[in-house]
Formats: sequence, C-alpha cells, structure tokens
Amino acid sequence: MKTEDFDFYLPEKLIAQHPSEKRDNSRLMVLDKNSQTIEHKQFFNIIDYLDKDDVLVLNDTKVLPARLLGIKRDTHAAIEILLLKEKEKDHWETLVKPAKRIKIGTEVYFGDGLLKMVCTNKMEDGLATFKLLYQGVLVEILEKLGTMPLPPYITEKLKDQSRYQTVYAENLGSAAAPTAGLHFTQELLKQIEEKGIKIIPITLHVGLGTFRPVSVSDVTNHKMHYEQYILTESSVKALNQAVKEHKKIVAVGTTTVRTLESNFKENQFHPGVFETNIFIYPGYKFKVVNKLITNFHLPKSTLMMLISAFYDQENIKKAYSEAVSNEYRFFSFGDSMLIK
Repeated sequence: MKTEDFDFYLPEKLIAQHPSEKRDNSRLMVLDKNSQTIEHKQFFNIIDYLDKDDVLVLNDTKVLPARLLGIKRDTHAAIEILLLKEKEKDHWETLVKPAKRIKIGTEVYFGDGLLKMVCTNKMEDGLATFKLLYQGVLVEILEKLGTMPLPPYITEKLKDQSRYQTVYAENLGSAAAPTAGLHFTQELLKQIEEKGIKIIPITLHVGLGTFRPVSVSDVTNHKMHYEQYILTESSVKALNQAVKEHKKIVAVGTTTVRTLESNFKENQFHPGVFETNIFIYPGYKFKVVNKLITNFHLPKSTLMMLISAFYDQENIKKAYSEAVSNEYRFFSFGDSMLIK
C-alpha cells in the first residue's frame, strides 16, 4: 500500500484560512456507505442524521497556547518551540525549529526570562525534551508568552483565539485542536441532547502522532508517535451501556476514533490514563465506531488513510473530487463530512 495512493488534487484557494462566521454554518457532506450516495448539507443538519439509537462521543481536550518564540542564551539566535506533551513534571517533549541549533544543555529564554527551558535530550525529526524552569503557574505563563499552534498551512492571523477551541474543550493538554468538533455550538449540542441522544466525553491530547506527515512510500512502514488519552469511570459506564444496548457509536473526529478503537478490549471499554500509537489504514477492522464526523484532510496524511479504512479508498476519492468541484473548504477551519 503506497502513500501516493492517498494523494489528491487540491487548489490552494480551498485551504480555509479562517473559521466560518458561525460554527455550525459550515458545509456538511454526507456519505452513506450503504447506498454509496453523497448529500450536500449545512452542519446544523447533522441532527437529522442522529437518532435515539446513537451516542455521540467527542474529544474534550483543550489546546495549550503551546507555540513559543525564544532566544538561545549563548548566541541570541531565534528558536521556536512547540510543546507536545509533558513526559513528567515540567519535562516536555517538544518540536524545535531550527533543530540544528539545539543540543543537550542548550538554554532557551522566553519573555525576558519569565520562562527558561533547558534541553535534556535530542531525538530525530526535530524532537527534543526540555526541562521547564519558571516561577508561578505554567498555564498562566503560557497564556502570556505562547500562541495557538495553528498548522503551517494557515497563514492568516487568527483574530479570536477561542475559535481554535471546541465549545466543549475542558482538559488542557493538546498541541492541536480536534478540529471536527469546531463545528458544534452549545445550542446544537442542547438540541442533540433534547432529541434523546447521549453525549459522552473522552480525552485524547493531540500531539505529533495525529499531524506528523507520512515520509515513507510504503504506508505500513509509517510509525505513529504515542499520544495520551483518558477515559473516566462515568464515560466508560455510558460507553459500555451503549455497546450492551447495541447503540450506534458516532465518533466526532479521528482522535475520538483512535481513542475508542484503542481502548475497546475484551468486548468492553476500560477507565484510566493510557497512551496510544494506533495507526488505522485500509484493511483495519473497526470494532466499535459506526459513524464518523470529520473534516477534509491533507493529501497523503494518516487521517486520509483512516477515513479510507472507515469507508473505502475509491469512494473517499470520489467524495474528495466532488468536494473540490463544489469548492468545499479544507483542513482545520474547513467544512465537514459525515460518513454513516
């Protein structure tokens, strides 16, 4: 299976540079796996495709203002550091640019010394571990010094930082937003609950595993990085009840899919804090997810491979071709797709 098989033509003008004016006014493409039909709707129509035999599972992770611009202590060279995940107290795995300027022992200062970071380990692909030194509360310092880690294809400045958070973001720790959830409003979620559909939160802190590009030609040789996920006792109880009652599980986003599929073992879900590096591509047999709400993804990405596994490559390619023809907006701030 070749990475090239998941490529497609995308005009640059279709890469969304800013969110839609109202979250649930983005467009929605509905793919029906049984009839192999395509419908064109607005996201607020999603409620018409959910029923009482469904449970809606969403990722309530919250994005850290994790992109930091600092200077090396010895040379005053500019260094950009993206916090990916906390390995242990105040020791973070990071992505560094330019990585060649960093070695073990390198000190980087931010905000006139409000935050100092010392490199403790250097790895491949621009990854490095830093110890963070500061006084006070780290989150408050990051809110002063950091910016939202928008993907590199978004070149316009984000006026309202909250638009890169879901309305239900709760647990701080992500290096990127679970973007399929950006389309929901509080009003729409209330309507869904009033229809009798149970909403279940889970948490996966998005890191390098989700957005790292595939650099190998053979898909099966790609290695995912580990990401932390959390399932609470109450969420596990609700999920296991849904399985027992044969309800359909609707996953909001690929991060939710990967969490659910990773955790479901011995015919049930399990509470706790875990890590996953699950890589889903065509040939994978889904255990629990029945419907998927997702955005339009980058060519040759692991997310394209996941949705091709959930439906099939041929129909996903047709849908993406139609999305381009109809000028759907792509990627993080783009439009949405439901595969049912």
